[in-house]
Amino acid sequence: MNQTNHTGVAEFLLLGLSDDPQTQVLLFLLFLGVYLATVLGSLLLIYLVLSDSQLHTPMYFFLCNLSVADFCFSTNIVPQAMIHMLTRRKVISFMGCAAQLFLFLIFGATQCALLAVMSYDRYLAICDPMHYSLIMTRRMCGFLALGCWVSGIVISLVDTTFTLRLPFQGDNRIAHFFCEAPALLTVASADTHNSQMVIFLMGVIILLAPMSLILASYCSIIVTVVKMKTTSGRLKAFSTCGSHLLVVILFYGTAIISYMTPKSSKEQVKLISVFYAVINPMLNPLIYSLRNKDVKKAFKNVTNRMKTCTPRS
Repeated sequence: MNQTNHTGVAEFLLLGLSDDPQTQVLLFLLFLGVYLATVLGSLLLIYLVLSDSQLHTPMYFFLCNLSVADFCFSTNIVPQAMIHMLTRRKVISFMGCAAQLFLFLIFGATQCALLAVMSYDRYLAICDPMHYSLIMTRRMCGFLALGCWVSGIVISLVDTTFTLRLPFQGDNRIAHFFCEAPALLTVASADTHNSQMVIFLMGVIILLAPMSLILASYCSIIVTVVKMKTTSGRLKAFSTCGSHLLVVILFYGTAIISYMTPKSSKEQVKLISVFYAVINPMLNPLIYSLRNKDVKKAFKNVTNRMKTCTPRS
């Protein structure tokens, strides 16, 4: 086996989700459909937010950032996974694996931070509407979004460093369909306790801490909504928060199971990873568009403008 400085291996073999040829073809078609839906949905949301002045609000600014993270998150993983489903040699170079891990953690951690910021935005809009516009200024929104991306980079640097500093010698087979820290630790040739503790600590920072902020925000929101005198006010408040809360449950639930709980079987871990790394980025645009009247209205405005601009024969 080729030697590369301190790592010992030049490439990793990704075992994927199945070794059955027919199953791999079906998985390829499934992943292709999901990826196309993710790309189209994310790009459409980004376009609507940028082009429709009615969506130039803090909530949709953060949603636009989340769509960018979703698009990059999925693009970092799914295309290569699909290629491996159609080839016999399912290998990835050590540097390619390192890059995929680094980018995966950046976009994943950024999503966590953005969801927390979006819950804070909803808290201010519902619980403190009088001061909302004074607090959530364009400058503040920019700082919050920048903070989300910076936190993603920092978390990724720490996790990637403590994962790849370990020696990898001998067995280079990874029981996964992409390079993820827990899967890489299983093939390391040294004690992984310290790296596991650091990754767990980073999980507490980027998963449990934002989740606590989200829970606190929604507890305050529920108390405020219950006190509202009008039914229409309650329905409007729950409507604006329902989509975000559903995304939070789906993303954080699967991520916490994968990173913060004792490991299940390898097959269960891979299935959980499929959901938060492949399915969830597709669901986010669908959830926000199907349950959001403002996005639906913006889409209708865009289609009407396109019809108006189309020359008649």
